Amino acid sequence: MSEQIAPLKKEQLKAYCDESQFEFNTTEELEPLKSIIGQDRAVKAMEFGLQINRQGYNLYMSGPTGTGKTSYAKAMTETYAKKFDPPSDWCYVYNFNEPESPRALELPAGEGCNLVEGMENLLEEVGDALTKAFKTETYEESRAQIFRDYQAKRRELVDKLNEEGEEYGFRFKNTSSGIVSVPVVDGKELNQDEFDELDTETKREIEENSSKLHVNVMNLMRELKDLDRDLKDELDKLKDETAHQSLSPLMDPMKERYQSNDKVLEYLEEVEEDIVKNVEHFISKDDDGDDGGLSFLKPQASKEDITKRYQVNLLVDNCEQEGAPVVVETNPTYYNLLGKMEYVNKMGTAVTDFNMIKPGAFHRANGGYLILQAKDVLKTPMTYELLKRVLNTGQLRLENLGEHIGMIAMSSLRPEDIPLNVKVIIVGNEKLYQLLYQLDEEFSKLFKIKVDFDSTMNRTQENVEKMASFIASHSQDEEFKSFTPSGVASVVEYSSRLAGHKKKLSTKFNEIVEIMSEADTWAALEGEDDVSREHVIKAIQEKKYRVNRPEEKIQEQIDEGNIMVDTAGEVTGQVNGLAVYDLGDLMFGKPFRITANVFPGERGIINIEREAKLSGKIHDKGVLILSGLINGLFSYNQKLGLSASLCCEQTYGGIDGDSASSTEVYAILSSAGEIPLRQDLAVTGSVNQKGEIQPVGGVTEKIEGFFTTCKIKGLTGTQGVIIPKQNENNLNLSEEVIEACERGDFHIYSISHIDEGMELLSGMTAGLLDKNEEEDTVYKRVKNRLIEFRKNLKSKQVVKTSQDQNKEQDENREPPH
Repeated sequence: MSEQIAPLKKEQLKAYCDESQFEFNTTEELEPLKSIIGQDRAVKAMEFGLQINRQGYNLYMSGPTGTGKTSYAKAMTETYAKKFDPPSDWCYVYNFNEPESPRALELPAGEGCNLVEGMENLLEEVGDALTKAFKTETYEESRAQIFRDYQAKRRELVDKLNEEGEEYGFRFKNTSSGIVSVPVVDGKELNQDEFDELDTETKREIEENSSKLHVNVMNLMRELKDLDRDLKDELDKLKDETAHQSLSPLMDPMKERYQSNDKVLEYLEEVEEDIVKNVEHFISKDDDGDDGGLSFLKPQASKEDITKRYQVNLLVDNCEQEGAPVVVETNPTYYNLLGKMEYVNKMGTAVTDFNMIKPGAFHRANGGYLILQAKDVLKTPMTYELLKRVLNTGQLRLENLGEHIGMIAMSSLRPEDIPLNVKVIIVGNEKLYQLLYQLDEEFSKLFKIKVDFDSTMNRTQENVEKMASFIASHSQDEEFKSFTPSGVASVVEYSSRLAGHKKKLSTKFNEIVEIMSEADTWAALEGEDDVSREHVIKAIQEKKYRVNRPEEKIQEQIDEGNIMVDTAGEVTGQVNGLAVYDLGDLMFGKPFRITANVFPGERGIINIEREAKLSGKIHDKGVLILSGLINGLFSYNQKLGLSASLCCEQTYGGIDGDSASSTEVYAILSSAGEIPLRQDLAVTGSVNQKGEIQPVGGVTEKIEGFFTTCKIKGLTGTQGVIIPKQNENNLNLSEEVIEACERGDFHIYSISHIDEGMELLSGMTAGLLDKNEEEDTVYKRVKNRLIEFRKNLKSKQVVKTSQDQNKEQDENREPPH
């Protein structure tokens, strides 16, 4: 046997954190952390993405869940947003020219509420102002003078008509139906009965005179109508002048305030004109029923409908906004993003107006930043398409979802579009980023900045100190107890375990905060003022205990012998492999048997899992690799002459991964060379076609899983686990396993080639294939056995060939006569 491989020492089994390096008594003495830890790449990308102001430079924050992406995005954008002035307010108002298309008004931040207040005050004061104006002596005198002038002109026309009528024997009278002509005979006006009693000649004469007078009467009637029209025009002019004069003290201050805003000024002018046009709605009648002489104006709509026109729908109010807005939309539905038009039921009909337009997240974030979760955007119908459309057009066009997808056609408003200036930040994982990048050509044009968060960071002195500051700041924010140096050191060690690397720290801060919170609770339950190492360890153990029922059930099955695992003795063609179960909230290792049977044949290595359709693609690849390794070692330019069956025993739910490929090599070599292997050792590690051992995942959990099995069955002092050399950096074992290794009850071996693993398992030297060694070695035994296999195959082939020849001769022999 070659030089003995020594087990790993205590300091190689875990990355301890020396608490003496901390120069504080508790974290209360530390300055809170003001930045994110260990994400330099992401920080630089975020800073650049927030500073560049070009179309399409929106951000996608990629990384594992729990690394603080959303919290960092909110904190970073809020800090950066304070450098800018608050964006404009936006209002929707009535469009007097196109009522179905409400007008959007942009005002400086804080001016929106002033416009709302100004219009409310106007509506409160306009009634009194107009009522007083139309009841003044000046207005009454002007109105009376118009009527006097009208009556005078009317009398002149009627007198002229009567003069012409007397020439033809007629007199004109005013009736309820207008001016009518009455025949006059001998100075007496005739009624209908008296006219009927006249003789025929007189009647004929009167009718002829009436026809002659008709033309003059018609001309005079047109003049009377023109006079009535002039009267109405004069009264309307007086009404308009009076109304404008009374409105000027109310409207002029508002016009002056917004004189630099053409759209608002135009709107105020239209409001004034519309109030004047509908002045009758604002005049209050006195006790005598006098309405200022406007009873001749008949309202075309209710006062409520009229006054609604002058209300202002303040869609976005930034009067209290400091800097640019930062909006985190947790439920990005179509309407929550774009806004909507609400409806009310009136007489069975859905009715809406511009006052029922409600803003969405895009409106609130306009001029600032909008933070969304990728999974929420993609799982909500039409949201992703809406997001792309809005970012491409730079316009907020409010429309119902049913109309947008062409399913519903209904009468509705068409509000004026609002220009959009927003930077969207989507928070998601790497898988979603790659899917969007590859499947949607627009994604790369709209989200040009990738902020890539790593799940780990280097375990440098600087980052350890930052971790202590993080613990201090979070303890302060969440009102935790202060942590002692030993408590901080244990959190750092836990972070390394989460990272799965002794030289790394995890950036999954949510899991770290969970342990901090639970450690704080355990310290409080024990009546301690500060959190120390014991409380952190207690929190870790209790957290695992709450979820590790599946692990305990499997260990019970092993203890009872239902799952067969040997931890002592030697068996040919059998090795203990190690698997990892990841249940989300629990990750643990489990040993299982890997067996191989080798016999003469030409089928090569048969993967029983693959034949039973229980093997994944990676496991299949691992078996093919070890087939190449075995063939490369022993074929010698001729057929191997070997058939072998491989099986992962008692695995019924499928198996994948290549971490057991080295274990399977050992089982095949053992069976081929009839070499017993130690059952007190478990093995993990991938192998390549050159026999080199490659690193695998979950090595810490695998070791702890086999240790638990050995502890249940009884520690013998020889048990242990063989791992790849490269996985030494991934070891972060529990104190129980480390103490057992320090006592010599358990051992961890690291190897770099299958020769080393075979020597540990068999107690024999691996040997060299290209030399005829006198010593009994692993490869010598396997080679000699394979030579026997080939001889057996050749002899069988010879027998088969002679039998075939005899059969052929019998077939060719002529039958007897």
